[in-house]
Amino acid sequence: MNPELSQDLSLLHLILNASLPVQLVMLLLLGASLMSWWFIFIKMFALKRALRETDRFEREFWGGGDINAMYKRVAAGRGEAGEMARIFEAGFREFMKLRQQTGLSLNVIVDGTRRAMRATYQRELDSLESHLSFLATVGSVSPYVGLFGTVWGIMIAFMGLSSVAQATLAQVAPGIAEALIATAMGLFAAIPAVVGYNRYTHDIDRLANRMESFMEEFSNILQRQATKAS
Repeated sequence: MNPELSQDLSLLHLILNASLPVQLVMLLLLGASLMSWWFIFIKMFALKRALRETDRFEREFWGGGDINAMYKRVAAGRGEAGEMARIFEAGFREFMKLRQQTGLSLNVIVDGTRRAMRATYQRELDSLESHLSFLATVGSVSPYVGLFGTVWGIMIAFMGLSSVAQATLAQVAPGIAEALIATAMGLFAAIPAVVGYNRYTHDIDRLANRMESFMEEFSNILQRQATKAS
């Protein structure tokens, strides 16, 4: 192989000597990839913590402990509590508040408790789903951005041949190579983002199902408790 051709096709040389539009595409894809990995790791730790706190709260709640004592502990450390614990705290607080009001029927009390838990559930779910839209956008758009850089690089490479009497591989290879780098960077940014989005969406859906089941079961418990007290 020609040493000069090998040097021209080195990765760093191709990136530094690429046309300005292709360099901008590469820079954009690099930034999107770095941000995707940042959000992937943040979401991984957040979901692991959410799952751990959910398991711990369910063991404690269904272990037959005193609900009032559990409520006081959760309310005292609400910032460190998990998502399901905060749903429980919001529902039980609303339940006690409505029970202190005279003239309210059992259905009104239970419906108010469910609405309070549903509002907290929605806030917790929105927090868990944060940054997923960015991963979805990167996963769907990055290949097309890389393809734009590829098309532009190949176009520039062939336009440069218009002033050459005889085209050779050494003349066209650098332009095509820099174009293919843009495609590779687009895939490098898109693949982890898609994998992370699909995995975390599945994990969040499972947590959401568990939280919805808890809200229904806890509402039934409060309804039976209020019925016995009345």
